[in-house]
Amino acid sequence: MGAVYSARDLHFPNVVKKVAVKEMINMARDPVVRSTIVRNFEREANILATLSHPAIPRVYDYFSHNERSYLIMEFVEGKDLEALLNESQGFTPEAQVVSWAIELCDVLNYLHGNKPEPIIFRDMKPSNVMINNHGHVILVDFGIAKTFQTGIKGTMIGTEGYSPPEQYKGDATPLADVYALGATMHHLLTRRDPRLEPPFSFGERMIRTINPGVSPELEVVVNTALQYNPADRFQSTEAMKEALLNAARKTGLLPQMSPGSTSIKLGSTSTKALWKFACEDEVRGTPIIHDGILYVGAYDNNLYALQAGSGEFLWKYATEGGVVSRPVYHDGNIYFGSEDKHLHAISARSGKAVWTYSTNGPVRSSPHVAEGHVFIGSDDSYLHAVNALSGRRSWRLDAGAPVRSTPVLHGDRIFFGSESGDFICVDLGGAIKWRLKAKRAITSSPVYADGVLFFGSVDTILYAVDSHNGYVLWRYRMSKATISTPCLVEHYIFTGSIDNGIYCVDVNSAKEVWRYQTDGQVTGSPIVYKDSLYCGSVDGNLYCLEYRTGRLRWKFATKRPITGTPAVDNDILYIGSADHHVYAIAIS
Repeated sequence: MGAVYSARDLHFPNVVKKVAVKEMINMARDPVVRSTIVRNFEREANILATLSHPAIPRVYDYFSHNERSYLIMEFVEGKDLEALLNESQGFTPEAQVVSWAIELCDVLNYLHGNKPEPIIFRDMKPSNVMINNHGHVILVDFGIAKTFQTGIKGTMIGTEGYSPPEQYKGDATPLADVYALGATMHHLLTRRDPRLEPPFSFGERMIRTINPGVSPELEVVVNTALQYNPADRFQSTEAMKEALLNAARKTGLLPQMSPGSTSIKLGSTSTKALWKFACEDEVRGTPIIHDGILYVGAYDNNLYALQAGSGEFLWKYATEGGVVSRPVYHDGNIYFGSEDKHLHAISARSGKAVWTYSTNGPVRSSPHVAEGHVFIGSDDSYLHAVNALSGRRSWRLDAGAPVRSTPVLHGDRIFFGSESGDFICVDLGGAIKWRLKAKRAITSSPVYADGVLFFGSVDTILYAVDSHNGYVLWRYRMSKATISTPCLVEHYIFTGSIDNGIYCVDVNSAKEVWRYQTDGQVTGSPIVYKDSLYCGSVDGNLYCLEYRTGRLRWKFATKRPITGTPAVDNDILYIGSADHHVYAIAIS
């Protein structure tokens, strides 16, 4: 029916950006079969276009040519589980199987929780699970995935041996994916291909009879997933994940469940810079990328515009002070603050000044543009609201101390911290709605999610605060101060501290999930992209960690401290260093 090609995206002529091109060749003569093939292919494109998960390839484009259809997708470096099984001689280690199964539970749970209708994968098997170069699972081939509608039966579709009995009758629910995941685990643990066995006969070839090295606890989990009656299985992939975690805890497997803990060689990620650009002084701030152009400030008093793909210099805009403020793009203009006491608005295309707005102190805060205004703090102790078109002040609020925190806006409320330790909520007119007092300065910028604000303080506390009334929901204490802006992904919140640590905290319980110790203060902020966390340190290294476990994947060394936050675009990471350089690093 088709093929998958490795291709190069020529939109990026200065770097090699690989994509996967899936070609559908429809040679069916029966018009009903022909239309079904086209419909399945289009369904795959439509489903993938709506999904965003690190274990699901991104879709970039879809088109038809000469009666063939093509899907342009993210290229996954790695091998599928069937290939790994064929290349290996013995049984796959139990810890590795459990680790992969937990990740598969996560991605299946994401699909089953899709809105407005759950998505049933319907074809879980080793050949549809890629293991990328980081050792993580990527679910591929959504050709027969479909949205689930209660009471509506479909045709029998799937792969014999992995599909549950009800799927043969056209009745596929989320529990069908539970069964198929159990079948996939059984295959990995026993090396017995279910396609070569009588259907639904897993009970006749018990795992420990074939592979005595598997723990009884894991065998129970797999057997539960493989129950003939759907009501006897785990009732969700989330429940199956919890059972796998409990089995791993009881058997002592949990510490072994790291990416790449198998002896199978899966390759490595290159951390060599694609390009680097030299400024005339330290780059302490954070870059942004918009429409293929990178904008970043430096302590040589300039804001630079560079081609993101090549590092080619486009223009620079000179101020009279160092630029640590993170620039913001809005409606054709770039807005940023400078230690020359001004907020600058310049044309993104030409780098020419549109207007400048004067404050009475250095501007180290970064702007937030919303509702036709630029909101920014200054060391003059005011939060300023400036008309984005004219550069005229609409209002300013006396915060009582320098404002280096970047304001965040949600609804009709603006939230920011001050160097006196006040965390302040104001309305769009500049009237204070509530105020919270920390024991020391709040340089960290707040992050908003579901009615909760997260920010750190020099008093060593990471705060979770109700955005409506300023009530503290929980506090997490680090050993030293933090000026890092938190990063929120799923139910994890990540932040850095001058105790040299990068922290992961559970948002619901306020308990530490993991902590990674660098060799220098962590003053910049972490970001998460796909399944990795990236964060710089004053030790001069950019760290790449697996964000769920905190395990180191690689680190990239510069010659001086990294105090800013990375930016990522099209699988390329950008970071500035006090060694005067901006670096572009391929991370795909």
